[in-house]
Amino acid sequence: MKKIIITIDGPAASGKEKISKYISKKYKLKHLDSGILYRQLAFYFFTNKIDSDDVNQIKKKILKINQISFRNSKKIRTQEISRFASKIATYDTVRYFINKLQHDFVNKNKKIRGFVVDGRDIGSVVFKNANLKLYIEVNSEIRAKRRYKQLIDSGEKSIYPKILKEIKLRDKQDKLRKHSPLIVPKGAFVISNNGTFKETIEEITKLVEKNL
Repeated sequence: MKKIIITIDGPAASGKEKISKYISKKYKLKHLDSGILYRQLAFYFFTNKIDSDDVNQIKKKILKINQISFRNSKKIRTQEISRFASKIATYDTVRYFINKLQHDFVNKNKKIRGFVVDGRDIGSVVFKNANLKLYIEVNSEIRAKRRYKQLIDSGEKSIYPKILKEIKLRDKQDKLRKHSPLIVPKGAFVISNNGTFKETIEEITKLVEKNL
């Protein structure tokens, strides 16, 4: 049986993870968060004192990595790790490595009926032939407020104007990077997540049930 693949793309802090988890639970699909993989890799480099600007050293280290954890944790959710992940995500070697991990994970889990995968190049690069592609849009001010609340709730000190500035910078980097830039994937449905989560999910549920 062919696996069901739903891709969810969008900028940083657009609510991709929360939406993906909802779809995953409702339709009994496995959730795969590419952001966790980039953060786990960033955490590995950071703890091993690898400079995020040292591309050659990063390439050498990647060749020695056998596996990366797919699990989320508080240690990879800091602003410091987020900035590090943002930097290394611009390197083609890193993106190829993470993309391969995702494809291998889907191919090896043969008994799972389908996957919901979220990130910034999932529908445009990683799973181009997905059954359903969604692109989540949220204005930067709303995203900054949500990220600020998330960090405060987790016990990390944070400043809203700084977060807003970093989100706008991240958007620019993601859209202008040479390898796998952030775009609306071909054939994707654009979903606004500026309103309530309930409104967003109602729109997405209709699309899922119509297209699967």
